[in-house]
Amino acid sequence: MSAYVLVAEDDEKQAELIRRYLVHDGYAVTVVHDGPTALDMAVKRPPDLLVLDWMLPGLDGLEICRRIRDTGDMPILMLTARSTEDDLLLGLGIGADDYMTKPFRPRELVARIRTLLRRTRQQERTGEVLLKAGPLTVAPDRHEVSVNGLPVNCTPSEFRLLSTLVAAPGRVFTRAQLLHCITDHGRAVTERTVDMHMMNLRKKIEISPRRPELLLTVHGVGYKLSRGRRDV
Repeated sequence: MSAYVLVAEDDEKQAELIRRYLVHDGYAVTVVHDGPTALDMAVKRPPDLLVLDWMLPGLDGLEICRRIRDTGDMPILMLTARSTEDDLLLGLGIGADDYMTKPFRPRELVARIRTLLRRTRQQERTGEVLLKAGPLTVAPDRHEVSVNGLPVNCTPSEFRLLSTLVAAPGRVFTRAQLLHCITDHGRAVTERTVDMHMMNLRKKIEISPRRPELLLTVHGVGYKLSRGRRDV
């Protein structure tokens, strides 16, 4: 069965170009041109992936992303004419999994979508193995995270980072290694992307995000996952 992609883009010519490339690549595609319709469609018929323009009329892409992340973890790829690093981090900070600035090459967009969907499906096919470290449990096949038995809603990128860390408690991962887990090789993003995802994860799994006891920073290197208590 082909994957279903919802494209929310107010530029009708751009939206039609995206639709044609995706259909040619074998995807089922629905296109909408405003924010309220995009949110309604994403809720009523959740897509396998959402291509979401930042500046949509009626309701912008950031607000749509926030609302979707309150209840679900579908992969979201944001499109925007904004190109600063702060804009990139803002988009990732509210839950987007990937980010493309306009103008972009349609073939690259399709490649990004294919990569995000492949990673999501790989997670779904993983055998029932529970990864545990202290109060943290990750169930790869069910794409579920819990702390002390309480569920934690993670985006696909956050889940990949957490799965990498929890599989090797105590091991230090560089930002470059963690960045490789969530982006295509050679993609022009900075290691601050990892910092933003870690900040979001701390808000979700730490008792005190400012004094983390699970996701620890190794200054000048990267991050590691403790075994449940602050490492000395």
